[in-house]
Amino acid sequence: LQDIRNRTIRTVCGQRAMPRSVWELPAGQRRTVLRHLLVSDKYRFLYCYVPKVACSNWKRIMKVLDGALESVDVKLKMDHKSDLVFLGDMKPDEISYRLKNYFKFIFVRNPMERLLSAYRNKFGEIKEYQQKYGVEIVRRYRKNGGNSAGDDVTFSEFLRYLLDEEVERMNEHWMPIYNLCQPCAVRYDFIGSYERLNADANYILERIQSPSFIHFPERQSWYKPVTAETLHYYLCNTQRRLIKELLPKYILDFSLFAYPLPNITSEFCRQ
Repeated sequence: LQDIRNRTIRTVCGQRAMPRSVWELPAGQRRTVLRHLLVSDKYRFLYCYVPKVACSNWKRIMKVLDGALESVDVKLKMDHKSDLVFLGDMKPDEISYRLKNYFKFIFVRNPMERLLSAYRNKFGEIKEYQQKYGVEIVRRYRKNGGNSAGDDVTFSEFLRYLLDEEVERMNEHWMPIYNLCQPCAVRYDFIGSYERLNADANYILERIQSPSFIHFPERQSWYKPVTAETLHYYLCNTQRRLIKELLPKYILDFSLFAYPLPNITSEFCRQ
């Protein structure tokens, strides 16, 4: 899989229009990727965090490596900003040095599964998202949707909203991984998979020579993972046209990271 991904990335990124470094990116895109690259100077690595792909656990590990947290198993709500060093806060020459000399990694996930995970988590559980995005989505896509509290957004309404959104302006929880981490402009040494999370995480912990007491955290007991059946259910109960129209926005995530396009044939959905 690493091999397929590396070959695909080389082929796609070798095309003329593709950026060769972060300095070739337009300012807004450069700001996004530098804001998602976390730095460990002590262990000399950069990690591009992707929301909904185990990023809270990696941030937890980084805080333990840095001495800001005593153990990855400490039960506390994740603060996504404090005690973390972002590449975007550094000077250009410091940024270039780290991009050139540090080990760089990223974790990816099936794009439709990641979108479904974001949808269920943000609109099913988080008031702030219901109020900030949910209310607006329902008002925009539902007749007489003016009274909604934003907690009843349907998956189809969410996808319609994504269709109308500019990729560059999307919230990080549903922005394509390509735009968050720019794998053509940043040459990642390792691309881990959500599907092989523990094995890939262990490989990285060994590769950066982290202390032996650090392990990748167990999944929280309250966490409801997206199963293949759940994804199948949502995709098969959504207008096919919507999914087909949305695919081009995430096509680089599918192709670069070797994920199959969703099967939404009537035959498959009848099963």
